[in-house]
Amino acid sequence: QVQLVESGGGLVQAGGSLRLSCAASGRTFSTYAMGWFLQAPGKEREFVAAIVWSGISWSDISYAGSVKGRFTISRDNAKNTVYLQMASLKPEDTAVYYCAGGPTVGSYDYWGQGTQVTVSS
Repeated sequence: QVQLVESGGGLVQAGGSLRLSCAASGRTFSTYAMGWFLQAPGKEREFVAAIVWSGISWSDISYAGSVKGRFTISRDNAKNTVYLQMASLKPEDTAVYYCAGGPTVGSYDYWGQGTQVTVSS
C-alpha cells in the first residue's frame, strides 16, 4: 500500500520558517515527480512546487509565483522523502499543505492527508 505522510506543519508568526516533510512508503519514488500543493479555507487546491527527476539530477524544479524565492523544494532519495522549506511566511500562506507523487508533473497518482500551516500576523 502506497502512502505519503506529511509532517512539520504548525503555527508560526509572519516572517518565520517551517520545513514540511513528506515521507513515502510502499514504493520507491526516486524517479517520480513530487509536488506540494496547498488548499486555503474556501478555496481550491493550488500548486506550490514540484521536483522532477531529469534522468541525471533533480534539475527540473518549479514554483508558483507566490512562493518563488521564499520556498525551496528538495528531496532525499535515500529516505524516500521530499521536503518543502518555507521561509518569510505570510498570513496568506495559511493553508493545508499536501504532497503528491506521480509519473509526471500534473499526473499525480498519490496524495498525502495534508498538514496544516497557520501563519499569524
